[in-house]
Parts: sequence; structure tokens; C-alpha cells
Amino acid sequence: MALKSPICELLGIEFPLVAFTHCRDVVVEVSKAGGMGVLGAAGYNAEQLEIELNWIDEHIDGMPYGVDLIAPTSMAVTDGNDSSEEILERVPETHRDFARSVLARHDVDTADLYQKQRGSAGGFLTEGKAANIIDVAFAHPIGLIANALGVPPRYMLEMGKERGVAVAALVGAKEHATRQVEAGVDILVVAGTEAGGHCGEVSTMVLVPEVAQAVAGSGVPILAAGGIVQGRQMAAAMAMGADGAWTGSMWLTTAEAETSPVIKEKYIQASSRQTVRSKARTGKYSRQLVSAWTDAWESEEAPEPLPMPLQSLVSEAPLSKITKLAEGGHAGARQLATFFVGQGVGLMNDVQSTRDVVREFMEDYLAAVDRMNATLDS
Repeated sequence: MALKSPICELLGIEFPLVAFTHCRDVVVEVSKAGGMGVLGAAGYNAEQLEIELNWIDEHIDGMPYGVDLIAPTSMAVTDGNDSSEEILERVPETHRDFARSVLARHDVDTADLYQKQRGSAGGFLTEGKAANIIDVAFAHPIGLIANALGVPPRYMLEMGKERGVAVAALVGAKEHATRQVEAGVDILVVAGTEAGGHCGEVSTMVLVPEVAQAVAGSGVPILAAGGIVQGRQMAAAMAMGADGAWTGSMWLTTAEAETSPVIKEKYIQASSRQTVRSKARTGKYSRQLVSAWTDAWESEEAPEPLPMPLQSLVSEAPLSKITKLAEGGHAGARQLATFFVGQGVGLMNDVQSTRDVVREFMEDYLAAVDRMNATLDS
């Protein structure tokens, strides 16, 4: 199914559905089905990313795909102060103690919780480390490279122009969008507060037309994001000025997704009201599934979250342990288990193959367009 959209022309795809995912299998299946899979590279070092992209190259049959990085504009760690010991020293013991207390209340042993921890920026890239990852990405036949949490590094923008690779940036506010256009990005991913992971405060329904109006005449196309799980939602976004959709949460419950089975089951059972937007996981606002863990961090006795990436040094070790124990049947850990997801989780009601999800999305989009056309008096 080929659609008329500047996104399709720019990315060389048939249908303007872009899928952000940490699973390489989903990347391949979406691209083969006519959209574009984008691999979330947060957490990979250069060697690991090379392995993942080599695998994609071998299985994607030459179809377009992309890579997404997190190189924040502002972060509490820099190339000059990010030694392991120095970073760990900046995490107050009160925060670790609170995390231990939450686990202990659910019968989770905390004796070795932080023993093997190393301080780092995690999946969030400082300027120097971003350049290494960007070099790996551009050594492969990618058609898109995206940055979250700020203006893409100048090096990424320059490499994109030089290699003919579209550079995208995620934005959650009108002023961020105009700044990105001025910086020279090729695509704006306009993400409403409904989105899973890092998100702003404004809803997709308001933000998309606001940004479309603000950047009108710039020639920079818009991908709507935030809560989009069905084709009818993409149709609505395109009616508001978008040129396609950027989706993330909907791929977490596909058969190919590497999502923990416990988390996947929780997603399928959850309603759209069972997410929370909180700083308690990464230090910046991100949306995740409500659980006993998120409830604890939203309580009055919880300490103020630390700035990115220090808060991740408090949260990720406990959450990793929680997930592993939950998969083994630990009841307390199951109550605590959570992961990033958007409000569209209420529409994610079963496990399907990625190809089937793409097909149903396309069919739903066409049905929505037909409904809109039927409102016109011919």
C-alpha cells in the first residue's frame, strides 16, 4: 500500500508508519511490511550496536531502517566528570536506602542490590561517546537517525547531510520544534504526553496542530507520536497536519518483542489509566506502567528524583532484579514490575505477530479515511 506523504518520499517507504523498538526482529518485520523500523540504541556500546546492525543488514532484504539515540542537550554527567567512582559518589545513600525499603516491603532480598554497580551515563550519551555510536550507525545503510531529549549533536546533523540520511528529533513543545527546525533537522517527531518513555506535558491532539502551524512553510515533515496504536489515530493526526506516525508502545506486545513475559502480560491487562508520568526512573519525566514501585516513588516519603543520569543508578538495578524475580514467580516482585509504556496500552489487548499488527494498522487507517470521505456531500 503506497501513500502520498513527504515521509514516504524522504525515507523511501510505502506507508508512513515508523516503529521505534529495542528489538531487531521488530525492526526487520516492520520495514519488510512497508513501514520503517527504527532500532532504539540506548544502552548499547559501539561494539554491541555493530552486532545488532550487522544482524539487521543480513535479514532486512535491503529495506530502509533507522537508529534512535539518546544524546540529551542537558545532563548531570559530562565527558569531563564521568569516571565511574565520581558518578557513584554523587548518588546519595538516602535514595538507595529508599529503593531497598520498597523492595524489602515486598519480600525482595536487597543484600547485593548495588554491590556490582558501576557509575556511567547508562544509555544516555555524552558528547564524546555519542560520536562513537553515531560513527557505527553511519557505517551501515541506515535511512534515518533520530535523537531524543534535545537538539541532535552537530556531528549527527553534519553526517546526515553528508551521507544523505534523514535526521529526526523528538519534541514535546512548540518552542522545541522551532529550535529543531532552525538547527537543521529533516523530520520532527511531535510526541504528546500520552507517549511511553520520555514525554512532555501537552497532549498529541493539541501539540500536533500547534507544531504544524508553527513550522508551516519550513518544509520539515512531522511524525505524530504519543498514544498512537491504531491506524485511525494516524489518520486523525494527519488531518491535524502530521505526515505520518511514530509509534513505540504498540510493538512491546508483539510476538517478536523481547519484552519480559510478565511485563507483556501486564500490558495486555492494563487500561489507559494505568500509566504514570514520573521523574523517578531516569531523572526526566517518562511515562511507565503503574505498579507498587511507581506508587512508592510518587508517595510523600519518597526522596526527590536525582537529575539524569544519576536517578537511573538508583532505579535500574532494583528494576532489573524485580523483573527477573517476577519471571521466576516471585509474587512481591510481580507487584513491583513495571516498564515504559504509553497511554495507548489500553488498546494493546493481545499478542500478535508484527506483520499482523502492521497489516491491521494499515486497514484501520484506510477505513478511517473512508469514514471521513463519507462525510463529504458529493
